Amino acid sequence: MTKIIAITNQKGGVGKTTTTINLAASLAAANKKVLLIDLDPQGNSTMGSGIEKSEVEKSINDVLLERNTFQETTVSTIAGYDLVPANDDLTEAEVTLVTQIGREFRLKNSLKAVAAQYDFILIDSPPSLNTLTINALAAADSVLIPMQCEYFALEGIAALLDTIRQIQSTVNANLKIEGILRTMFDARNRLANDVSKQLIEHFGDQVYRTVIPRNVRLAEAPSHGLPVLMYDKNSQGASAYLVLAGELLRKQQQPMAEIA
Repeated sequence: MTKIIAITNQKGGVGKTTTTINLAASLAAANKKVLLIDLDPQGNSTMGSGIEKSEVEKSINDVLLERNTFQETTVSTIAGYDLVPANDDLTEAEVTLVTQIGREFRLKNSLKAVAAQYDFILIDSPPSLNTLTINALAAADSVLIPMQCEYFALEGIAALLDTIRQIQSTVNANLKIEGILRTMFDARNRLANDVSKQLIEHFGDQVYRTVIPRNVRLAEAPSHGLPVLMYDKNSQGASAYLVLAGELLRKQQQPMAEIA
């Protein structure tokens, strides 16, 4: 059965796109059929997957505006997962959909034609609450939240959980928390350890055991258009995302947690 996961945080710079790309590559390495949907006008998941966003002729923008289907816009990547690319054309859909009836469900309705072909569909959402993010949350089964263990992190996650509750009460009653992922983690940093401890105390099993470390190779990989698994498979970053993929696959055998 297909699992659709929105990878979301309303705060930028928390490793959201890095997580989307590298989790997609790690799940593909585990012989899972994966579709990555880039729903961010910045197109970073597109570039990080080795696709030049300025050369994309058909994108998720065309799907949302019902000009093309997913089958017509999906491309293969060198890392073994499929990609629906994005670029700054996506701002057109963001503006146009505001006045459309049923705008929240454009992505969900379009996905019905292809969802059964995949084990996992990962949606890289914009770092803000807008029409695109609402489409991602309306289409998803669950939300994976990447976050840094820093001073304002707990306040930010509280705001995101409020957003998810609003989505549950309006457009997607079945939306769940897939997990909270600690990213860019430096175990030498006392504050990071304190915030990590608070997260576990408050959210318990909703926090992934896997921790993504600060890692130079992980930071370098996107500039080469590669997931870190292909850029340096022996790096700490590559190992961490492979472990995360394994943890996610094991969690599929268990009921997902409700929002605390």
